[in-house]
Order: sequence, then C-alpha cells, then structure tokens
Amino acid sequence: MNVLLVYPRHPDTFWSFKHVLRFLGKRSAFPPLGLLTVAAMLPADWSLKLVDTNVEPLEDACIDWADWVMLSGMIVHKASAHEIAQRCAARGRPVIAGGPLFTTGHADFPEIPHFVLGEAEGVIAELVADLRRGSVRPEYRAASFPDLRATPVPRWDLIELRRYVTMPVQFSRGCPFDCEFCDIVAMYGRLPRTKAPQQVIAELESLRRAGWRDMVFIVDDNFIGHRKRVRELLGALVDWRARTRPQMGFLTEASVNLADEKDLLELMVRAGFRKVFVGLETPVVESLEECRKVQNSKRDLVGAVRAIQAAGLEVMGGFIVGFDSDPLDVFRRQFEFIQRAGVVTAMVGLLSALPQTRLYERLAREGRILADSVGDNTAAVLNFVPRLDRAQLHEGYRELMRSLYAPRNYYRRLRAFLSTWQPRGPRMRLNWPDLRAFLQSIWTLGVRQRGQLAFWGLFWGTLLARPRKLRAAMELAIMGHHFRTVAERL
Repeated sequence: MNVLLVYPRHPDTFWSFKHVLRFLGKRSAFPPLGLLTVAAMLPADWSLKLVDTNVEPLEDACIDWADWVMLSGMIVHKASAHEIAQRCAARGRPVIAGGPLFTTGHADFPEIPHFVLGEAEGVIAELVADLRRGSVRPEYRAASFPDLRATPVPRWDLIELRRYVTMPVQFSRGCPFDCEFCDIVAMYGRLPRTKAPQQVIAELESLRRAGWRDMVFIVDDNFIGHRKRVRELLGALVDWRARTRPQMGFLTEASVNLADEKDLLELMVRAGFRKVFVGLETPVVESLEECRKVQNSKRDLVGAVRAIQAAGLEVMGGFIVGFDSDPLDVFRRQFEFIQRAGVVTAMVGLLSALPQTRLYERLAREGRILADSVGDNTAAVLNFVPRLDRAQLHEGYRELMRSLYAPRNYYRRLRAFLSTWQPRGPRMRLNWPDLRAFLQSIWTLGVRQRGQLAFWGLFWGTLLARPRKLRAAMELAIMGHHFRTVAERL
C-alpha cells in the first residue's frame, strides 16, 4: 500500500521563524514529529512518502501515487490543510486526518472523509486493519490516553535532516496544571505520561548516527510535569553524553517552578540543555488568578527568571494580554517586566479562546465568543468580546510588540540577559550554518537595517567584556530580526 503523509504550510508567525531561516540556509524550523511517529507505526511493507510543504511543494504526481493520504496539523495550519485536502479530493485520493487541528475542529472539514481524533497510538492497530480490509471508518478515537512506552522511534529517514534548524523529540504528554486558556489538559490530560529514558536515548542516538549535531527540542507540554521521571531521564542523558560525546544541545518547555528545583537545573545543564520556554503570561497578579495560573501567582517572577538564567539556561517567555482582569496600564507593565527580567525571546500574544478549554466554555456561556481561534495569538485577532475596549486592546498590543522589538529596547534587554546568564555545561561546536548566519547578520543587522549602532554596541561590548557570551548574543540578535519583522507587520 502506498501512503503519502503531508504536513501543511506554516503562516508567517512568531513560531515559524521564517525570517531567520535564510541566515542559516534552512527551509523550516522543525520537521513534523507527529507524522514521523505515525509513519513508524505503519506496517514495514507499506511504501511511505512524507511531504512537508514548508520545505518542498506537494506535486500532483505525488498525490496520484498514493492509495491513501494522511494529513496532520495544528490550528494555525487550517487554511493550508483545507487546500491540501481539497486537492486530494479533486484527484480522488481519500484523506485520513489527525492532530490537534482535527481533534478539536474536524467538523470544519467536510471534504475529509476520515479522522483520527486524539492520540494515534491507541487506535493505529484498528486503523491499519481497516485499511487492509478496505473498510475505513469515519472516525477513530482512543478510549483512554495511550501508554507512551509503546511509541516507536520516529522515521527520520523520511526527511532530509539538513533542511531543518532543530529536531523534535518527545518525552512526555500532559501537564499537572490546569490554566484556563490552555488546551493541553483537554487533549492530553493532567497526569503526565512519559516514555522510558531508554526510549528517548534511542531516539537521540538514531539522530546522532544520522549525523545530527545541532539543537533538539524536547517538545513536552511541561518537561518537569513528572519530576521523578524527569530526573531519571536527565541522569540517563548525562550518562549518554559522557559515552558518545554528541554535539547536540537541548531546549524544552517547563513551568516556572523549575526555578525552585536547583538539582533539576543542574542536571539539565549537565545534560546539555541551553534554553527553556516558560509561560510567564503577565505580571498582573489578578490576571494570573483569573486564569488559574497558580504556579505563577504567588512568586517573584523576575527573581524566578533570573534564577534559571543564572543556572545556565536562557528563558524564553510566553506572555498574554487581554485577560478580563487586565488594567488599562497592562501594556506598560508587560513592557517593563519583560525588559527588567531580560526575557529576550518574548512571545507576547492576545488572549485566544481555544476550543475545548475552560476559557472557551466560560466565554460561550457568557455569550462572548465571536469566532473560532486562528491558532496564532500574535495575529492581533480577538475571537471573543474583551472587557477592555477592543480598539484600545488592539492598538496597545501592536505598540507593545513594536516597542519590545525596536532595536534599542531589544538589545538593551539582551544585555540584561547576558549580565545574569552564566554559560555552563557542554559546549557546542561552531559549524558552517553558524558561521553563515553570523556573516549574514553582520551585513543585514550591522549595515542594511536600522538599529546598526545598537547592534554594533552589542557586538563590541560583548566581545570585549564577555567574549564567551558572544555566540549567544549573535544568535539572539538574529532571532530579534525575525521577531521585529513580524511585529512591524501587525
């Protein structure tokens, strides 16, 4: 049987990193981990092709080759997914769709005849049996959350690794917290489920043997959700690194209480972690309490960020404006907090009511839902009636974004981070993409674009005073170019 796996195209968002890809000579930030994992669950005697439309076009001949098309994606991919599904339908090729986009929004895709809703591990055997019989059902949904210890190593051989900036690997699903706006609990539950440490090591070892030497994103919803098991994994990673001397570095997502876990921070740095994304959301305590962000509401958030930075990790932060409890000066308070904490990569978005969340249910009861979420909280599109004046909220958000990523403010924030951050742990070697990106940054940021004086001030100041931190400074300067480009288009 011929199966074509297709991933939709990313729109131009903060998470696409589109405007830094050319610095690195890459096509996309990440490959589609879900499809690569599903591919590993399919029978070994089936013929598989994977087309990631972010790195190559989907040709009609490829669609015609397939007996079945498997399509995945997230909410932000909705428009591209419609286009792909309609092309397949026009050419008489049936589509089976799965992933977050379809789990919560399959009713919006009448052109797709078959869906896998939820996690595939629990239903893949039924689906394969039905495909063999030629009697595929309209929907498949697992009765319970699957055991991740049965999840196979992704089929890395179906992609060209060199086209991507970062490789994704998953250790756990689920989060013990229950923030009102987040859909993770609805999709994956509050009890974090994990793979065995040897499974993760096997995935990393397969990447190492394939020649991967760059960053790996541990794509967990909350990496420290199950602290006992994450300690076991980190110990295994430290041992694996000592045995094999890989060139990889890691980044992940975690809750802010990581700052309280000094032993975890130490283990993460020793294992090769360099960055962690933390949902900081807002300095407004009333808004944190409103959305039940309990892990944030009774602590010094600036102090927590600095503790993680001082341990050797860069903190990338997620922030939200648009809560009912937000005061009129929320934009100023967000700006001052982000600058003071030195959160260089600050993903600030408007609050969005995602389907199946408690926020969506509450706003629906109050008659405040206006439309479905577009899946991009930086698109300056509200899908509900806010408490703050709508026009004021939109304009305040745009001004906040432009102020945060204006060159002078951005480089000032970057210097604040460098003053706290202590680079520790294994060092990654420079490679050709790194050198290429550095040379491109000199031309683009130091010559062509506005903010040259601030860029050169960062460059020379870091080189002379903190030479060990120059690589990180230049990487973040390049990232700032992407964020600034997106912010200026809001």
